[in-house]
Amino acid sequence: MTTTSSDVDVVLPCLNEAEALPWVLERIPPGWRALVVDNGSTDGSDRVARAFGATVVHEPRRGFGAACHAGLTAATADVVCFCDCDASLDPSLLVPFVREVRDGGADLVLGRRRPQGRGAWPAHARAGNLALARMLRRRTGLRLHDLGPLRAARREPLLALGLTDRRSGYPLQMVVRAADAGWRIAEHDVPYLPRTGASKVTGTWRGTWQAVRDMSHVLGEAPSETPAAGRGAR
Repeated sequence: MTTTSSDVDVVLPCLNEAEALPWVLERIPPGWRALVVDNGSTDGSDRVARAFGATVVHEPRRGFGAACHAGLTAATADVVCFCDCDASLDPSLLVPFVREVRDGGADLVLGRRRPQGRGAWPAHARAGNLALARMLRRRTGLRLHDLGPLRAARREPLLALGLTDRRSGYPLQMVVRAADAGWRIAEHDVPYLPRTGASKVTGTWRGTWQAVRDMSHVLGEAPSETPAAGRGAR
């Protein structure tokens, strides 16, 4: 792993993930840069990240979207990836995603989570994700099955989407605005492992449906006039 500029930056939103970070960072592909966005951790996550060669970005404003966007704005690579920092997803799975973006096969590549083992994806979290996927289909026509955090796209078009959500609606807003802009969006199966530690969003029914409510506001946005991604756009 390298902390200098690279062809690919991986944004890793982080809130108290010191236990999971070594597993995640050891799986960053060689030559790629890990951007760990510390969102107010109190367990020394930033120190662990630096010890494993990551670049640490501090985002004091709490919120998943706030952390993701801080990482995006700090990125310098042509292609930017996103991955959770809780050891539920292996960042090495992003290699073919990046290849597809670079080859022009898609503008945004998403991972469809396939749970591995009991407890990997609780029933309430899966139900919330299914409800959102159906609402997304009605809003955009996209036949996606998951709004998972493992994804890849080019940095400049992502910034041009003008993403404004700073809470749990950020991943959904990215897909909605990309669809409005005519991006080609691909989805591929990825193994989804039991996370390390407690979920900050979908650990309970209440947290899950709060996230669904937040995302419903994103789906209510009027279609944007975001510029197309360029090569590979519909």
